Amino acid sequence: MNSEFIIRVTLIGLLAGVIGTGSGGLVAYFIQNPGSKFLSAILGFAAGIMLVVVFMELLPEAVAIGGFFYGVSGLLLGIGLLLLMDTYFPHYHHYSGECRQSRFRRVGVLLGIGIALHNIPEGLAIGSGFISGETLGFGLAMIMTVQNIPEGVAMAAAMCAGGLRRWRVILATALAGLPMGAGALSGALIGSISPVFLSISLGFAAGAMLYIVCDELIPDANTLSGGHSPTMGLVLGVVIGIFLAAL
Repeated sequence: MNSEFIIRVTLIGLLAGVIGTGSGGLVAYFIQNPGSKFLSAILGFAAGIMLVVVFMELLPEAVAIGGFFYGVSGLLLGIGLLLLMDTYFPHYHHYSGECRQSRFRRVGVLLGIGIALHNIPEGLAIGSGFISGETLGFGLAMIMTVQNIPEGVAMAAAMCAGGLRRWRVILATALAGLPMGAGALSGALIGSISPVFLSISLGFAAGAMLYIVCDELIPDANTLSGGHSPTMGLVLGVVIGIFLAAL
C-alpha cells in the first residue's frame, strides 16, 4: 500500500465530507427555506442508493473476501457503533420539529458536532471501499456526498435562524465534513492489513450505512413530507443504484 494511494483516498473522503455538508450550507444560503418535498426526495434518493450498495456490493464483497462470519460481524459492529454514537452523541433529527428562536444557534452547533462525529464511520466506508476497488470507493464517496447535503441544510438553517452571518454558516457546515477524511484514512489503513480486516471493514461500512438509512434517512424523509416524494426518491435511488452496480 503506497503512500500516494493513502493520500488520495484521504483527500477524496475529505472532499466528500466538505462538499456534502458545505453544499447544504450553500443551499441554505441561496434558498433560505428549501421545500420539504425537495429535501424529502433527496433523503429518499440517498436511502435508495445506499440500500443497493449495502446489499449488492458491500455485504457480498465482505462475505466473499473473509467469509460469512467476518462479514456479518463487521455489519453488526457498524450498526452497534452508530447506535452508541446516537445514544451518547445524539444527531438531533432537526426535521421532526421546530425549536424556539433563542435555541436555534445552540441546535445548529449540536447538529454540527453530531454530523462531524457521524462522518467518521462514513469516511471509514469510503476508505474500505477503495481497498476493495476503485469503482466501489468512488461510488461510496458520491453517495456520502449526496447524503450529507440535507444534513448540511439542517445545520445551516438552524444557524441562520440563530443570527449567525451566512459566510460563517457556510464555513461551519464545510468544517463539519472534515472528519470524513480521517475516517477514509482509517478505513484505507485498516482494510489493507489483511483479508479478514478488509472483510470486517466492508461489513462495518455496510452496517453503518444500513443504520443511517433505517434510523435517519427514511424516517426523516417521511417526516418531512406526507406525500409520495420520499417513496419516489427512494425508488429512483434503488433503480439508479442497480443500474450503476450493473456497469
